Amino acid sequence: METLQRLYPIGIQTFSKIREGNYLYIDKTEYIYQMTHSASSYVFLSRPRRFGKSLLTSTLHSYFSGRKDLFQGLAMERLEKEWIEYPVLHFDMSTAKHVGKDELISELERKLTTYERIYGRNEEDIYVNQRLQGLIERAYKQTGRQVVVLIDEYDAPLLDVVHEKENLGVLRNIMRNFYSPLKACDPYLKYVFLTGITKFSQLSIFSELNNIENISMDESYAAICGITEDEMLSQMKEDMERLAAKLNISPEEVLLKLKENYDGYHFTYPSPDIYNPFSLLNAFADGKFGSYWFGSGTPTYLIKMLDKFGVNPSEIGPKQAKASIFDAPTETMTNIAPLLYQSGYITIKDYNKILDLYTLDI
Repeated sequence: METLQRLYPIGIQTFSKIREGNYLYIDKTEYIYQMTHSASSYVFLSRPRRFGKSLLTSTLHSYFSGRKDLFQGLAMERLEKEWIEYPVLHFDMSTAKHVGKDELISELERKLTTYERIYGRNEEDIYVNQRLQGLIERAYKQTGRQVVVLIDEYDAPLLDVVHEKENLGVLRNIMRNFYSPLKACDPYLKYVFLTGITKFSQLSIFSELNNIENISMDESYAAICGITEDEMLSQMKEDMERLAAKLNISPEEVLLKLKENYDGYHFTYPSPDIYNPFSLLNAFADGKFGSYWFGSGTPTYLIKMLDKFGVNPSEIGPKQAKASIFDAPTETMTNIAPLLYQSGYITIKDYNKILDLYTLDI
């Protein structure tokens, strides 16, 4: 009997769609349980593009919505006992790229309107920060439960203008204003989670949110996005065997080829080897080894910043960096190494604890 074709969730970032459609899902729910039951209820995670940030955010949405049915057979089913449904406000900022001041405000208003249809709107709330605060307060009062706020790609409206001092200042002020109620609404909030590419900085857009925990380089969350070799060998064993059969090579040779092409991401030190999920899933779906992640395009902001710092792509190679530069505000940084790292073009290869010095390379 012929086995059913494996469904790979390429381009699908919605957890419910993956689970209901029986697509491959690499179980990250144990990390989610750990993260949502830690001391901090304000969390920020940075990862490169196409690394699963949006899927992680969507999984959190389903979890906080009490969708126990979607977690059958996953670690979360064993860990979670209560399954409480909280009101969730989920904002995807990737729709606000390449926009000016008026378009950005309009896009934020459109996102707020979606939830105001559910929880209502106070006509006295005019500006986006007032409307967000009103939404949170009403959602809390109407449901009797604290509110979860999920913001995916918080920095998307700013990245493409990071090299433009005037535009950056204008758009940054709009976004800072929009996010400002998150601190004032603390009594009404259950959990706040933000993702992005650039590192969180207290000197930048989140100056008001001084209580947020940046887990981007936390060893216990090193594999929260991407696919580890252990996960591949345990949850994708059949996929590797199918690929080996198609290419007429051994599974061991497949592993070496996959390692050579898609492995080597480290988001702290020490860290397990992390495989790029976008490339890995495309390779299994196509039955060949292609340059999928790189072929999906180099971000405009990175090209502009390479130009600003006078760095040619051919010069991207071994670099050393102090840990402190990873927290420098992106808009005032004097070294492009952190942005190359955050964007996924170079990774951590070594760390000298005595000197507090990271070695970074392609």
